[in-house]
Amino acid sequence: MHDVQSFARRCGAPALLAAAMLPPGAAIAQPQPQPPVREGLLSPVVISVTRGVEQRAFDTPASVDVVDAAVIRDAGPQVNLSEALSRVPGVVALNRQNYAQDIQISSRGFGARSTFGVRGLRLYVDGIPATGPDGQGQVSHFDLASAARIEVLRGPFSALYGNSSGGVISMFTADGGPQTIGEIGTAFGSDGLRRTGLKLGGQQGALQYNLSASRFETDGSRQHSAAERTGFNGKVKYTLDADTRWTFVLNSVRMPDVQDPLGLTRAELQADPRRATPAALTFNTRKSIDQTQGGVVLDHRFNPGNALQVTAYVGERATQQFQSIPVATQTPASHPGGVIDLARDYSGIDARWIRKSQLLDEPLTFTAGVSMERLQEDRRGFQNFVGSTLGVLGALRRDEANDVRSTDEYAQAEWAPGRWRISAGVRHSQVSFDSRDHYVVPGNPDDSGSVSYSATSPVLGLVFRASDDLNLYASLGKGFETPTLNELAYRPSGATGLNLNLRSAGSRQWELGVKSQFGKDWALNAAYFRARTSDEIAVLANTGGRSVYQNVGSTSRDGVEAVLSGRWQGGWSAYASASYLDAIYRDSFLTCTSAPCAKPTTRIAAGNRIPGIPASTLYAEVAWAHRPWGLETALEWRRLGRIYVDDGNTDAAPASSVFNLRVSLAQQVGRWALREFLRVDNIADRSYVGSVIVNEGNSRFFEPAPGRTWLLGLNAAYQF
Repeated sequence: MHDVQSFARRCGAPALLAAAMLPPGAAIAQPQPQPPVREGLLSPVVISVTRGVEQRAFDTPASVDVVDAAVIRDAGPQVNLSEALSRVPGVVALNRQNYAQDIQISSRGFGARSTFGVRGLRLYVDGIPATGPDGQGQVSHFDLASAARIEVLRGPFSALYGNSSGGVISMFTADGGPQTIGEIGTAFGSDGLRRTGLKLGGQQGALQYNLSASRFETDGSRQHSAAERTGFNGKVKYTLDADTRWTFVLNSVRMPDVQDPLGLTRAELQADPRRATPAALTFNTRKSIDQTQGGVVLDHRFNPGNALQVTAYVGERATQQFQSIPVATQTPASHPGGVIDLARDYSGIDARWIRKSQLLDEPLTFTAGVSMERLQEDRRGFQNFVGSTLGVLGALRRDEANDVRSTDEYAQAEWAPGRWRISAGVRHSQVSFDSRDHYVVPGNPDDSGSVSYSATSPVLGLVFRASDDLNLYASLGKGFETPTLNELAYRPSGATGLNLNLRSAGSRQWELGVKSQFGKDWALNAAYFRARTSDEIAVLANTGGRSVYQNVGSTSRDGVEAVLSGRWQGGWSAYASASYLDAIYRDSFLTCTSAPCAKPTTRIAAGNRIPGIPASTLYAEVAWAHRPWGLETALEWRRLGRIYVDDGNTDAAPASSVFNLRVSLAQQVGRWALREFLRVDNIADRSYVGSVIVNEGNSRFFEPAPGRTWLLGLNAAYQF
């Protein structure tokens, strides 16, 4: 009881707000999802492609996969998005074992260069963007324990989401009810991992609710990598009448003083992969995050053919990061210091009209909408020392107010004549950046400035229904990607102010695919794709705490993806996914090996591989379930190809292959539903690199993965 009370105190205001949101007499948590029917198992319903209109994934002209609640639950401690995304082809989600940095996620090679947050992809939770108007996103507030599913969209149709849409990841919280169920779960494992979660969900008349609070702690798999995270996620849905529904969403996350062990050089990696680099200890490198956001979604149907959906949200995020920048490097007045302090307020609204009608007696769906987003950032920099004391907040060295606004208009239509399904859409985006410098001293002049970007992104897709169990499709589209605020933050010359000369990157993509269902319970999806990018944004230099970017010409990304899934009699099932990606620079360019860098001199050859992207990824599992015993077990295999660490391809993390085992038992005892589980990752205790820091100027590229780890847990749910 003491542990539960302590947990509730640590959850603080979100937990109190959760109680306030509940109707009188409500109890806890969310029932376990029921096994889906065959059609849902092989071709789940998605909305990522059609922006608000439900459709079978089987009928879409795009690569879209769904990770359901059972898979999310079985994939790990439900802390990192990388746990469940490892099975999705074309998506690389690398768990850095460093909670001071977001996981590295790329989709078909888009987003791999990110050194801060997630970029190149659009992220959503219950329709609320987790990506800002500048294209940078965060996933620390994704509450996997309350998720019903995660939709992952790749390819040309991602462009309909606007800026930085190399792919789309949308998480949806489960609805509450119809029963009132309470659940408490706990798990502990290697490296001092401890996770406790409380959920409550149910329904009272027109009101449904699903609330979740969690507490996570770990000592870390490496020296100086301890972390703690307290989170809350709440979703309340109110059905006013048959035509009107309101959905309210609130979530928060708090991560104080999360230790950052930094990357390792090749020599440090070989000497001791569990160590932190010495600079991390010298400067006590760490990061603190505090974020709260809320949103509301209105769904209203005027008549059977016309509907309106409006989504509005507000949020705030505070980030403070202590870096390992030497004291002498911070001497010039133009240097922003060794502590980054960000306070961000963001808001947005998206309104879309959906009309269902007919054209030539065949179904036609038309969607049109407008989206407006705003990000206001107070960016300050401080020295990371006071006198001879290192790793503390020192003198102010940067102070600016940045404002990013985006306005997007979009339209999409889908027509299904006979065996054909035709989808087309277009989106026009305008993104503006404005910076006002408040730190003006001798040697650091006023660097205020602004820049704007705009682009039009059309997409077209065709599906041919060859038979009831076989669809062939093709799609093509055009997208764009602006620099993020963090990519604009530093100028190549070392002068202060934003790098306003960076241009946005443009991309053209096409895809050919097949989706088939065969036998009784088997499905095979496969796709070939090609993407060409112009004015690609890449790292110019990454040293001294500064990541400076430049446009480097054109790149290409060519690849194939495939997923095979199904089940046999006797409780056996299998799942396998594979992808191959050839991602290269098509043009040579010059880059720097140090910063500041007034003139780059190091040549990168055309044909070099884009770093941070494995050429191949493979995932496979064989599972067995014995329902009378409540027993489920599976053996997993994951393989990642070689990952180059820099544009020059001078070094690489070797290919890796690991096996994982999971076992769970479930019992029904009266109103109680109990579940015990054990998971062992990296059974063979292999040493390998989990992720790389792209173009790290000190050659600290490598972030090692842990050896053999285990996780043991218990969930108990009570139906009132």
